[in-house]
Amino acid sequence: MSGGAGHQIKSVFVGSVGNLVEWYDWYAYSALTLYFAPVFFPNASPTAQLLNAAGVFAVGFFMRPIGGWLLGLYADRHGRKAALTFSVTLMCAGSLLIAVTPGYATIGVAAPAILLFARLIQGISVGGEYGASATYLSEIAHADRRGFYTSFQYVTLIGGQLLALTTLVILQRFLLTPEELKSWGWRIPFFIGALCAVVAWYLRRSLPETDSFVATTKNRRMSSSVAALLGHPRQVLTVIGLTMGGTVAFYCYSNYMQKFLVNTAGFTKDDATLISTASLVVFMAVQPIAGALSDRVGRRAMLLTFGILGTLTTVPIMTTLSTTHDAASALLLVIAGLLINSCYSSISAVVKAELFPTEIRAIGVALPYSVAVSLFGGTAEYIALWLKDAGHEPWFYWYVTGCIVCSLCVYATMPDTKRFSRIEYDQV
Repeated sequence: MSGGAGHQIKSVFVGSVGNLVEWYDWYAYSALTLYFAPVFFPNASPTAQLLNAAGVFAVGFFMRPIGGWLLGLYADRHGRKAALTFSVTLMCAGSLLIAVTPGYATIGVAAPAILLFARLIQGISVGGEYGASATYLSEIAHADRRGFYTSFQYVTLIGGQLLALTTLVILQRFLLTPEELKSWGWRIPFFIGALCAVVAWYLRRSLPETDSFVATTKNRRMSSSVAALLGHPRQVLTVIGLTMGGTVAFYCYSNYMQKFLVNTAGFTKDDATLISTASLVVFMAVQPIAGALSDRVGRRAMLLTFGILGTLTTVPIMTTLSTTHDAASALLLVIAGLLINSCYSSISAVVKAELFPTEIRAIGVALPYSVAVSLFGGTAEYIALWLKDAGHEPWFYWYVTGCIVCSLCVYATMPDTKRFSRIEYDQV
């Protein structure tokens, strides 16, 4: 993209806002499950209804590799802008379907079937969004600020989660009664998500295409396919390996932490929610700082910092958390874990993008990343709860540590992508 810093900042802002909307819609499902599960599933025990809703959530989660594959191919063949616009369109459709679908009492089994279909659409959308937005932000940013700009992908990922929770809290405490929220009010956040997706779609239509994609198209070197991706096995395995430890640690300290604080440490649900929310706000704020630091010291140094500190501190942090009953101490421990993880999360997008040539960059980022997140991040909470139920909860701390060690081996042997970026190579 030609243009000055102002155009660059605008493009990063628009791309990031779209990412925020995508993740708001994705997490709204989790935030509202308690309310819509009885609407979409037959009258059974509340636990059975929640399990059904959780099953639909899991299916959507495992659609992410398919989304990474389909939209990654689309982004590499038709442009980053086209893929970003299509991605947010799919998310809008999924949210709108959930918002307007009648309940089981009205249309029977069609209700959970439509819910499942909507979640499949959203899974494809969010799976493709990561690769397309990571590629776009990496290619649009100037080389010496690429780490800083791409860090906003994780800022908006966490921001979407916090925004979904905030919307629910506002409805709960200020606007609706519990009966209204259970009856129809749970639909409001999905309508909001669909409307915001329309705004994001409109903004993304004005995005300029990246110079890297335009140059590669002019040179007629476009050959994006899974077969072309498999021609870069080292890079594919590097993405899976470097993601493994980071995603397990992230889901440990973010999604699972609230349950851990209640079930293991003995905090109340309100205190656990407050600790988790406050820690995520800090985590979100530190992403640009860590990203900017990578522009100075290099990507590999940041990843090694995460790998070494994560290996040394995960077991002590989790063990101490399991026995602490002071909210302030627990908050500091969770923040410590997340700050260490930020050395990975803030640059995870740019490191992956810098590994691949332009013609397969989007699918190269999206597909192996989605596979790794589905296999390791998506199963982290299940493994933690399974080990706790079996009476071996500390094994989970060692499992997280083991995953980080595996990633550390990758960090120690991979090149510093800041110095050997394929983005600069392809722009020459």
